[in-house]
Amino acid sequence: MPDLETLGARPRGSRAVNVIVETTAGSRNKYKYDEQLRLFRLHKRLPLGAAFPFDFGFIPGTHAEDGDPLDVLLVGGDPTFVGCLVTARLLGVLEANQTERRKTVRNDRLIAVAETEKIHPVERSLADLPKDVLAQVEHFFTSYNQAEGREFTVIGRRGPSAATRLVSAGIRAAARRVGRTS
Repeated sequence: MPDLETLGARPRGSRAVNVIVETTAGSRNKYKYDEQLRLFRLHKRLPLGAAFPFDFGFIPGTHAEDGDPLDVLLVGGDPTFVGCLVTARLLGVLEANQTERRKTVRNDRLIAVAETEKIHPVERSLADLPKDVLAQVEHFFTSYNQAEGREFTVIGRRGPSAATRLVSAGIRAAARRVGRTS
């Protein structure tokens, strides 16, 4: 049976991505997967009045510029649970710079919807989402980072092709990282 380290970014033979939910919609608690312990830890609490608008997680088997796996926000649906594996369709990416202590790194947020043989979302790209949803998501990430002393600046919105390229690059980066540590 696969674990998070061997699961990989995509289900076999699929264009979808595997997303592991770290924090559920409506939660102020932010959880983070601990690779050494192979469990989820309470990482921090968001400020009063702030809560994740949708389930938030990562794509296993990827590596982003910020040192973590690629981040994914799963738009729509009811909250799942921490550690839930969700097969998802990429809608696009919010390209963003995050600055802390005068150091800026890219910290993009992939946007996706759950997709299974019994869930067939109509959304195919960011343009299919209600117009105010992306503005509210951007505001959430900007204000939550600001409350923690970081600057989060959205520099672009791109569609599913750009998101797919980002996942491919994240898979290659993870493979290089594993090659250096093994």
